[in-house]
Amino acid sequence: MEGTTKSELRSKGWAQVAALPKGLYFVSTPIGAARDITLRALDILASADLLVAEDTRTLRHLMEIHGVDLGGRHILAYHDHNGEAMRPRILRALAEGQSVAYASEAGTPLVADPGYQLSRAALSAGHKVLAAPGASAALAALAVAGLPTDRFYFAGFPPAQAGARKKYLTEAAAVPATLIFYESPKRVGKFLTELADILGAEREAVVCRELTKRYEEVLRGNLGELAARLADQPVKGEVVVLVDRARGQTVSEGEVEDALRSAMAELTMKDAVAQVATSLDLPRRRVYQMALRLERE
Repeated sequence: MEGTTKSELRSKGWAQVAALPKGLYFVSTPIGAARDITLRALDILASADLLVAEDTRTLRHLMEIHGVDLGGRHILAYHDHNGEAMRPRILRALAEGQSVAYASEAGTPLVADPGYQLSRAALSAGHKVLAAPGASAALAALAVAGLPTDRFYFAGFPPAQAGARKKYLTEAAAVPATLIFYESPKRVGKFLTELADILGAEREAVVCRELTKRYEEVLRGNLGELAARLADQPVKGEVVVLVDRARGQTVSEGEVEDALRSAMAELTMKDAVAQVATSLDLPRRRVYQMALRLERE
């Protein structure tokens, strides 16, 4: 498809390649650039017996761009407000031996998406659940942020209520990993201020906006700087906020020992030391000395 224009795709079309085996297919869709769809995703969308989407207009438009013919099929809407009513209909289609393709509005289904209950229901009924992997805003942001990637924690959208929000951020602050948040562009300035207050203004952070789209923007700095910069600045588009793990945090000997025992059960001592030292942000020599003691024991 490289070099193929939109008009050429439409004229060529995307023919049904083969009957899909029965199952529920979770199809990842682009987060911005339409050409980030995978060839397998297009095959599934062209061939599935039943199409389901978080937003039917978005999926219909994506299929039109890539020349995927509906062929008389309908696209069922499945979202937070109608999931309970729609799941039985989808499960009946699976029970009848149909292949069902579900696509989120953008990105990977089940990541900040209503597909979880559908997945659980299909598995509980004994149906096969398959993934057509592709774009994800969280992973795209992690790729461009320049923050550690050996361990990361997807925290999703913060709660709206003040008490629950504070508890959520306090718990996230203690996670020894790069933190990934989704937030509304209307609240991102306030959210950065809250992060600076609870996690510390010096924690390094990155704000990614409109990834893969025309006005893509990546802002880097510490939480205090970013909060001040975006306090009164209107932000548009989809936003991902990433925060570096706490540096210089106090880690008890027991925590280091537990982490080493777990790592050494699966890795060589050298690799276990490297993993624990990196994940806990500790001097490698200190971790190595403890590993030698554990090995002797």
